[in-house]
Amino acid sequence: MNLEAFLRHLQYSPEKEQPPSFEVDWTDAPLPYKLYRGLPAIPLSLEVPLIMAGKAGPAGTEWRDLGHFLWYVYGLAQITQSVTVPEGWPMQSLRRFLPSGGGLYPSELYVYVRGEELDNGSGIYHYDAAHHRLVLLRPGRFDSYLARVLGGRCDVSDCFATVFVSTMFWKNYFKYSSFAYRLQGLDAGVAIGQLLEVAKRFGYEAGVHFQFLDRAVHHLLGLSEREESVYAVIPLSADPGKAWFPKGKATEKGEAEASGAAAADLIQELPKLEHRHYVRSRTIKEYPQLLAINEASWMETADAFRSALGVEDGEQADRAGELELPIGEKLSYDLAEICRKRVSPELDFTWGKVTLSELAALLRETTTAFSYRNDLDRTPQNSGMRVSLYVCLHGVEGVADGAYRYDAALHALQPIRPGDQRLWLQQGMSMDNVNLFQVPLCFHVAGDRDFLLKELGYRGYRILQMEAGMLVQRLLLAAGAIGLGGHPLLGFDAISCDELYQLEARGLTCLIQVPVGPYRYRPRLEGRLFG
Repeated sequence: MNLEAFLRHLQYSPEKEQPPSFEVDWTDAPLPYKLYRGLPAIPLSLEVPLIMAGKAGPAGTEWRDLGHFLWYVYGLAQITQSVTVPEGWPMQSLRRFLPSGGGLYPSELYVYVRGEELDNGSGIYHYDAAHHRLVLLRPGRFDSYLARVLGGRCDVSDCFATVFVSTMFWKNYFKYSSFAYRLQGLDAGVAIGQLLEVAKRFGYEAGVHFQFLDRAVHHLLGLSEREESVYAVIPLSADPGKAWFPKGKATEKGEAEASGAAAADLIQELPKLEHRHYVRSRTIKEYPQLLAINEASWMETADAFRSALGVEDGEQADRAGELELPIGEKLSYDLAEICRKRVSPELDFTWGKVTLSELAALLRETTTAFSYRNDLDRTPQNSGMRVSLYVCLHGVEGVADGAYRYDAALHALQPIRPGDQRLWLQQGMSMDNVNLFQVPLCFHVAGDRDFLLKELGYRGYRILQMEAGMLVQRLLLAAGAIGLGGHPLLGFDAISCDELYQLEARGLTCLIQVPVGPYRYRPRLEGRLFG
């Protein structure tokens, strides 16, 4: 199997990876959440706060606070029922506060909890979203093990919890076949983006590790590597004043101790877990492409970790005609309210004007908050832009119609192609599920055309997809703050969009498309799963 060809097919011609006889069996669909059987569990408080406005001090590290945090990140928030057209069948779905391709939510959350505040309940847990509880998988303290898994790049003893974001292959492979691999990275990124925003409201500091010893992490959590894989490890600290993540004396010492760490050695330190879980599907098809590309992405030793991997446009855009955007005031909004109101409009976009100040606030809020602690840049101050924003505008007050590149450093729009581009974009859609003629803003997140393969090997592809998903979630939250809706799309022609923005010369490609604009609410029954 040619893995590079597989990734390029996912980007430019996904139909080549679709088996001709592939059919979706909805009667045998998996659950959108994982259910463990026969394990002890800790119920979490259902009295979640309904307001999260502004940045607060640390919310605390008790079970109640951790439960509130996890619910806003990935809890079940709403049950909806709508009628499909033309069949007229009722369609019911469980929704969370963040979008997911097809509403299938392939990601799962696990948590390593440590600390005396938690009634000596240190251990590895699975967040059971269906019952809003933590299921105990492995009791005990694993600071040393986890520190070596992360290559000594984090002082785990200064963190009260560590979150693991995984993906379950079958949860969306059953519908999307091998195209699920592209979706899974984006879904994980959206979940990480939501986690970082919720962490800010709780006063927690978070650091995202994209690089870790995969097999050692899977062994710690007791995951079957043929079913599920961890994509990111995110330690949480309630004391932002400590240098627990950036390079400092503590982490230099930790890196020295962990420099020779290998997954094969760490696995020998802990007994293997054998837990049962329920998926619902009676028949699970094989997905050899996903397993092959996933295993090719693994890191076996800490010596393979890399850092300082910012990627800039290979060729600077023409500064002629550049439009400097107004700074304005920073958006202030209640994150809980924006989460509750979130919708993906599809055919429910309605035409309406967007002002220059609204556009400027949307772009600024999306990108300025994108600096975050991670193990590629080491510190937010040295963050490199591996993803960037492009946008097609129509009818925005004070801005000529056209395709633009957003320069986050200068807070300016750089024109690329003048004129109304809606027909171009609509013709590039593989499905007519969004009328782009009703949408004033159509964003594209762009990233490295070679998917960071040279810098990070096959792991670079999923990291790039995750960062695109994180930026999309920031965009959707900012859009909601100014009363607009957004609908992330992968059903677009990447080759056509790359030509529109002249991206090939810059070494970039369009990773995801997000129409944004005013919308009307779709008629449907909704039931909130909170007070």
